[in-house]
Amino acid sequence: MILLVDKIEKSFGARTLFSGASFQINPGERYALVGPNGAGKTTMLKIIMGLDSPDAGAVTYAKDVNVGYLEQETKLASDSTIIREVMDAALEIRSLGDRAEELQLAIAEGAPDADLDALLEEYGHVQDRFERLGGYELESNARQILTGLGFSVDDFDRPCSEFSGGWQMRIALAKLFLRRPDLLLLDEPTNHLDLESVQWLRGFISSYEGAVLIVSHDRAFMDACVDHVAALENRRVTTYTGNYSSYLKQREDNLEQMRAKRAAQEREIAHMQVFVDKFRYKPTKAAQAQERMRRIEQIKSELVILPEGHKHVEFKFPDPPRSGDLVAALEHVSKAYDDKVVYENLDLKLYRGEHVALVGPNGAGKSTLLKMLAGVEAPTTGIRELGTHVGVAYYAQHQLEGLRESNTVLQEIDSVAPTWTVPQQRSLLGAFLFTGEDVDKRVGVLSGGERARLALAKMLVAPEALLCLDEPTNHLDIDSVDMLESALRNFPGTLVLISHDEHLVRSVANRVVDIRDGKMTVYDGDYDYYLFKREDLAQRAAERAAVPARPVERVAQERRVEAEVREGGKKTREQRRAEAEARAALNRKLKKTKDRLKRVERELESKRARYDELMALMASEALYADQDAFSSALGEYNELKQQLPVLEDEWLDLSTTIEEETERGLA
Repeated sequence: MILLVDKIEKSFGARTLFSGASFQINPGERYALVGPNGAGKTTMLKIIMGLDSPDAGAVTYAKDVNVGYLEQETKLASDSTIIREVMDAALEIRSLGDRAEELQLAIAEGAPDADLDALLEEYGHVQDRFERLGGYELESNARQILTGLGFSVDDFDRPCSEFSGGWQMRIALAKLFLRRPDLLLLDEPTNHLDLESVQWLRGFISSYEGAVLIVSHDRAFMDACVDHVAALENRRVTTYTGNYSSYLKQREDNLEQMRAKRAAQEREIAHMQVFVDKFRYKPTKAAQAQERMRRIEQIKSELVILPEGHKHVEFKFPDPPRSGDLVAALEHVSKAYDDKVVYENLDLKLYRGEHVALVGPNGAGKSTLLKMLAGVEAPTTGIRELGTHVGVAYYAQHQLEGLRESNTVLQEIDSVAPTWTVPQQRSLLGAFLFTGEDVDKRVGVLSGGERARLALAKMLVAPEALLCLDEPTNHLDIDSVDMLESALRNFPGTLVLISHDEHLVRSVANRVVDIRDGKMTVYDGDYDYYLFKREDLAQRAAERAAVPARPVERVAQERRVEAEVREGGKKTREQRRAEAEARAALNRKLKKTKDRLKRVERELESKRARYDELMALMASEALYADQDAFSSALGEYNELKQQLPVLEDEWLDLSTTIEEETERGLA
């Protein structure tokens, strides 16, 4: 046990959030904490962290547990560079290093025999934890984490205060990950990440040695990361084994059983109530009636309470004005900021009915391209043209003009949907998390997240022919994302989308534009097809690089690869779908093998590095003067000498299996 939440109760006025909520997390387990918006997920995290106190119950940690907590919002005012800010956060690792040096000095100065054993034992413990937490690779680990979160090498020496809120959240994540706490508590960690950074984070958490508790609305992320789900239902916590998709299936199976039991209880109550109503005042049947009344009360006290169902709100949004076939075009467009050139001689055409996802690493220019398409920013050179009857709606987290401060939430919706009934307007607002008295709030008192949700709701009530959406799912819960996903999937107009939510992109996009290194590559297929083509082209490029070709052949090969990348390998829709399905099936089949290969590679890298350290250490004459240190080093050296060949053989077997299965599956 690393964390025990025991019978927690918490109320705010007349509203009860938790009543006897309990769950336990063990070392190495990765939990998702799920529940509808307002169920108390963030409050539960704050109670666990001690930032809020329960009305009853207790939170217990295992001894010496180190906990790290990422809140939804954070602000770093530091003028330290981000690499220094991140490294300074690893206080425990640095203190362990300092303590190890103190112990080394004490041992070298010749402590009395009575103290030497204790010093050596403590030194062993300190050194072991220092190595396990990555103390020797602290800076390289910091750089690797920052790179994975989307920072460039040039950013490392910039002050934290220069970065916007989203980037500061990434710095906070990096500080947390470098510390390697025994328990990670993450509240919506993907909200300020791009799709590629989310994929990196997914891999990081999947291989994280400590325990993790995540609150997230990203289903694909939870499916890849977690092995348990703690669901807030009926003010209690119900735990499930498996990822988020497994939880949904188990929950539905449990609900079927609960519904059946509840129906049986209600039938039994109704049956006995008929007898009571008929005979309660008849002397010869009074005793039997009284017994049935007692039985009814007992059943009512044991009546199964069904958890609140997930909201499944669906709207058929009004169709946008019908546009011409060509919706928007960028011709010979360039874009530069000061001395930085983002795009040069860019051409792109969008057609009616296309749902385009813009993907690529952070800072590549996705938002810039979206703003140029929407007309929010003008290109430095070149032409942007819109087709016939094309209106544009642009949504971004910080582009919320058009909301009147004095209006209520309901009035804002009424301003764009005057023909809708009030119940229809309230239902729509409920899908975007405005319930009860929330609809009467003034826009001026809404938080940033609430304003973002209201702006998104207004856009979808009366959509234009071209929708440009930049991270529309931030601040939405899973049920609201479901509603948005359905609306966008069925949207008959043209859509251009930037999102870190892989499930949304996979569901909505029928065309993918990859942006990196100042270049744009168009893939005329869905997201699975895009992933398949990128992996396929990368693998073929690696194979060509590994086998030297004659100069003329090399030039021809490079030109063919470039042409394939530019064209996205155009094939028929049926061919693309078949290839994507084959790739997806193969990935599912090989997932465990690939995960094991990654773990073996990490272990090999670590053990080889340690083996090299020991070789260098054992070449030192000073080591031979210390018999205990020499014996310890020799013992570890002999162990590694036996372990490395075993790991290398396993690595070869796993690599061969993956290669053979890939060739067989895609033949």
